[in-house]
Amino acid sequence: MLSRKLLPKGVSNAMKGIVCQCRSYSQKESLKKTCLYDYHVKNGGKMVPFAGWSMPVQYTNGISESHLHVRSAAGLFDVSHMLQTKVTGKDRVPFIESLIVGDIEGLKDNQGTLSIFTNEKGSILDDLIVSKTEEGYLYVVSNAGCADKDYKNMKTQAENCRKKGMDVNVEMICNGLLALQGPSMAKVLQEGVDFDLNTLPFMTNKMASVFGIPDCRVTRCGYTGEDGVEISVNPDRAEDLANTLTGSSKEQVMLIGLGARDTLRLEAGLCLYGSDIDETTTPVEASLTWTIGKRRREEANFPGASIILRQINEKPERRRVGFLSSGAPARGHTKIYDESGSELIGELTSGCPSPSLKQNVSMGYIKNSHIKTGTKVKFEVRKKRLDAVVSKMPFVPSNYFSPK
Repeated sequence: MLSRKLLPKGVSNAMKGIVCQCRSYSQKESLKKTCLYDYHVKNGGKMVPFAGWSMPVQYTNGISESHLHVRSAAGLFDVSHMLQTKVTGKDRVPFIESLIVGDIEGLKDNQGTLSIFTNEKGSILDDLIVSKTEEGYLYVVSNAGCADKDYKNMKTQAENCRKKGMDVNVEMICNGLLALQGPSMAKVLQEGVDFDLNTLPFMTNKMASVFGIPDCRVTRCGYTGEDGVEISVNPDRAEDLANTLTGSSKEQVMLIGLGARDTLRLEAGLCLYGSDIDETTTPVEASLTWTIGKRRREEANFPGASIILRQINEKPERRRVGFLSSGAPARGHTKIYDESGSELIGELTSGCPSPSLKQNVSMGYIKNSHIKTGTKVKFEVRKKRLDAVVSKMPFVPSNYFSPK
């Protein structure tokens, strides 16, 4: 876990949900740097270790101000630390489906979906987005903290498939990745692309020139609950693109760091791998059953299918749910008790004060008998029992774009 001493003053609380994904690094161990590292430093980014990378936790604006700016206008995130891969070959779809729970065969060209790498125990190895492309390959984006194991797993499994006569190959895409998020995204980006953004619904993607930079893949997705895109760009042009986006004359685009990225995703009810999901959880327990396609359930040929499908039919002993509370903020690993305070029923995985709602939001796993929305529970915070209630997620309405 990342030491609190490594965090800039005043941001350790907001980073509580993030730090459990980070590793501790000795002074001799070097951190990787994204193609925008110098740009972050030049623009006042406070750099911290995160998943093996040196990343900005915040800039000159505070986390709450940055958070609210994304909700009201637009923010720019550097997510170049995430793993981008290309899967090619005529057997690329059955190959990727042998590793994940999603129905990739059922996607249209230039459409993507959130999915999950699972193992034979039904455990979650990582979450990822898989997109079909009209160029004839799969574009895969997965988490920085799992990059080494994800890439090794895909390469190893591809080699095994080739030994069986399958045509498949996996290669890393060494691009920068910028996420432009917020209700003003389309106004900012439209002037720089030669296609109508109204033809790019949520979870679709397209190769395009972006403000004169060729060969960018624009994917309408993000990790904030707002309308947004992620732009895969040649690393040599990433700073040019960042400068252009933040210099937009139409809307102010603010640089946003990991601190606000965490509070935004938590308000949106989105999981952080290493905190809310990991190899001790299954998709059903994590309330991610919707990621398992109907055809995949019928064929039951993904890793851990027998365990996962049994949980769907019989219901697991625990589930991930959201909570609202007041008073002292409850963080990850906070114990959850029933309303009387006598029975331990679960534990939080993430929590923070919500800048949008002005109250505390959190998520965690509790016994299945207590998951109904409105159920009253108790949090143990600083040896005190505080009132909380099970709440629907997302905590704030999602604003993903779909054509009318």
